[in-house]
Amino acid sequence: MEIKKVKQGFDLFLESVNLLMKSLNSSFLDALIESGDNLNTGQIMVENNRPTEAEQKKLTEIYRQFSNLALTVEQKRQVIQFALFRAQSVDKIQANHQLTPDSIGVLIADFLKNFLPTSKPLVLVDPTVGTANLLLTLDQFLKKVGFSNLEFWGIDNDDTLLAIASMSIQLQQAQIELYHQDAIDPWITPKADAVVADLPVGYYPLDEKTKNFTSRSVKGHSFVHHLLIEQSLLQLKPNGLGIFLVPKIIFQTDEAKALLKVIQNFSHFQGLLNLPPDLFASKEAQKSLLILQKKGSVAKQAAPVLIGEFPKIKDHAELENFIEQVKIWQHRNLFY
Repeated sequence: MEIKKVKQGFDLFLESVNLLMKSLNSSFLDALIESGDNLNTGQIMVENNRPTEAEQKKLTEIYRQFSNLALTVEQKRQVIQFALFRAQSVDKIQANHQLTPDSIGVLIADFLKNFLPTSKPLVLVDPTVGTANLLLTLDQFLKKVGFSNLEFWGIDNDDTLLAIASMSIQLQQAQIELYHQDAIDPWITPKADAVVADLPVGYYPLDEKTKNFTSRSVKGHSFVHHLLIEQSLLQLKPNGLGIFLVPKIIFQTDEAKALLKVIQNFSHFQGLLNLPPDLFASKEAQKSLLILQKKGSVAKQAAPVLIGEFPKIKDHAELENFIEQVKIWQHRNLFY
């Protein structure tokens, strides 16, 4: 029944997006944002007589049916997620702008659940928040397991992605503060108990802004994911945890030596877990979870460092056993 309601909600939302795309001659993403904003405000935005009165009437009926479904917060998140998956094919969204899958969000949430104390106020920051799917997944999961005093902050320099994030957060009635800034610059968020990020991969073009970074390249542009790891470590509280989704080959490049120096200076290298290969379309796209803990009075170097590879998602028994072994390792090695 729950899956049926999500499909009904998605079909209605998709109908409204397609209507707005044609009426406004816009991209799928822009129509998606506008439709979500219409739902949030309860009013249909009209500019230059678009959408027309007939289209407004049709949209009003679509939104009425959508509201009558009385979807839960989680069901609304799934509707938006399916719509964003559709946008990837319609608008040909670049890889760095694609949303983080739920399965990865749940793995990170489970890691945080076993690390962070439920009784204390906690600050979580995602410096590459994008559409906010990762933070929204963490918000849902951590609240379900007893966390009640969480502050979520998201940073991104892409206006469109932040507009999607803002619409989605409002639709799901979540409390996440968003900031529009370059995350290579010092953050204006509070110091973080945990930083989580699905890091973009590529080169950072503004060489002048990287001159104080240890992880910068000696020649040419620097890797943006290296710079973001360094900035994240600077913004973490002592003993805080950084969990980063990184390329599987992150330590196999010539620039890896400078990144390792940063990690050794500021943190304990606690783990590197290759994610299930069946989550990715190709071997080149495969990613890993990099686990770093900022140095502090409580943090200590894990012995041994957590190195391994998740079984395939479809191998349920092996996957459950692997996750259980990770939990045992956590209880023995990570303290906050």
